Amino acid sequence: MPTLATELDVLTRFGRALADPIRCRLLLALREAPAYPSDLAEALGVSRTRLSNHLACLRDCGLVVAVPQGRRTRYELAHERLGHALDDLRTAVLAVEADKSCVDAAEKGCC
Repeated sequence: MPTLATELDVLTRFGRALADPIRCRLLLALREAPAYPSDLAEALGVSRTRLSNHLACLRDCGLVVAVPQGRRTRYELAHERLGHALDDLRTAVLAVEADKSCVDAAEKGCC
């Protein structure tokens, strides 16, 4: 059974990954299908360098994996359950308070 410290670490890593809009978009794109960095950079409209930094963060958080394919590397979610978790989280947040945004919270000094 996981300890409280382990559970907190997992949630903290997930929260860190979701704290940036580009990483959120990456996770959502990879939820749809595995992809190569060049395709992801083009789809998201970001530079390859910026994308690489975000992919490194997601790898460090344990949410995505790099799969070598010849001379290229494809990225995918580390586990199919992550895609379901993203869907569940999005649905839950929308169900609770669809009219709230982090901008409102940030202006109040709580984020």
